[in-house]
Amino acid sequence: MRFNKMNVFNDIEIGIFRRRLNRFLVECLYNGNTIKAHLPNPGRLWELLQKEKEVYLVKEQGNHKKTRDTDFTVVAVLKGSDPVFLHTHKTNEIARTLIENGYIPELEGYRVEKPEFSIKGNRFDFLLKKGKELMLLEVKSCTLFHNNLAMFPDAITLRGKRHIFALAQSDIKGGILFIVQSDLPDYFLPEYHIDPEFANALYLHRNKLFIKAIGIKWNKDLSFHRIKPLSIPWDICEQEGKDAGSYLLILKHNKSKNIVIGKLGETFFKEGFYIYVGSAMKNLQARLERHKRKRKRLFWHIDYFREEADLIKTIPIRSSFKHECDLAKKIKDITDGYIKDFGVSDCKCVSHLFYVKKNPLEKADFIETVLSFKMPTII
Repeated sequence: MRFNKMNVFNDIEIGIFRRRLNRFLVECLYNGNTIKAHLPNPGRLWELLQKEKEVYLVKEQGNHKKTRDTDFTVVAVLKGSDPVFLHTHKTNEIARTLIENGYIPELEGYRVEKPEFSIKGNRFDFLLKKGKELMLLEVKSCTLFHNNLAMFPDAITLRGKRHIFALAQSDIKGGILFIVQSDLPDYFLPEYHIDPEFANALYLHRNKLFIKAIGIKWNKDLSFHRIKPLSIPWDICEQEGKDAGSYLLILKHNKSKNIVIGKLGETFFKEGFYIYVGSAMKNLQARLERHKRKRKRLFWHIDYFREEADLIKTIPIRSSFKHECDLAKKIKDITDGYIKDFGVSDCKCVSHLFYVKKNPLEKADFIETVLSFKMPTII
C-alpha cells in the first residue's frame, strides 16, 4: 500500500559501526573520530551490526543529551542497499500514524485511546478504540529477515511471551502488530529456533488474538511511503518448530595443546575458536543443556573437547529434517581448518568440528550460513 511520504528524522549523519559495547551502547567512526552512540534496540542484531557497516546517526538535543554520555543515537543500519530501522521507541509512533490514517485495513476506524496502557499488572503499547469496541495492542519491531522470510524475536523475550498470555486472557480484545523493517520478505513467523516458548504461545493463541505482520520499505533518507502485508504460514511453525533438529556450538580454546579425545586419541588443538555441528532429532533443548555442563559422563568426542574449551554460544536450528551433514559441509567452506574424523562416527563427513581464527559471530559469511538454514526461502 502506497501513501504520502513520511519522514521520521530530518537531520541524519552517517557513521561506520565498530563494535557493540553493551546492549544500548555502540562504538562508531564518525567524521574520522571514534564516538559512542546510544542504541535504542535490545535485540541481538548479529546479522546487522557487523564491523564496517554504515549506520545512521542522529544528534540528540535537550533532555536526552543531558542524561546520556553520548550525543548520538543509532537509528538505522545499512543492509545491502537499504536501511533497516532500529529505533524501537519510534516504531510505536510509526504504528500510531499507520493505524490512525487507515493504512492498516484490519485496523481501519481505530484510534489510539491511550498509549502505554496498564491493566492488571501489564503495560501494553496502545489501548485502541473504534466506536464502543476496545483493543489492547502490542507493537513489535522486527529486524530479523532473510530470503523472503522475517522472524521475531532475535533473542529470547520473556516479556513478549508474558504479553501473549495476558492479551489472550484479557476481557478486552487483544492484538499484536509486527512491523518488519523491510519490504523484502513475503512471510512472517515467530522465531521458533531462538525462542520456542514465545513461538508456541503465539501459535496456540493465533485464533484468539489479532495478529498482523507488515513490512516497511525504507528509503535512503529514512522516509517511507509503502507498507506490505506479510503472510503467516502457521503450518510451517507447527511442522518445523518442534524440539528437534541440528545445532552449532561456538567454543573458544584458550591455549594450543594436545587433548585426548576418546577413541580418536591424542589430538592437537590450536588456540582460537571452534564450531561444532551436531543434531538431536529428539529432545534438542536437553542436548544443548547437556553441552553447557562441563561435569558429565564423557561419551561423544565433543564431551572431551568441552572439558578444555569455553562454550561461547549454542545455536539451535529446529527442523523436522536432519541438516547436520549439509550444515557441516557449508561450515567447512568458510572456516580455517578442521579436526579430522571428529564427531563423524555415523557419517561420511571429514569432520564436524571446525577451526576459525576469529569469533565466527563477527563473520558475515558465518551469519549468512546460519540464516540460510534457519530461514530458507518459502515457496
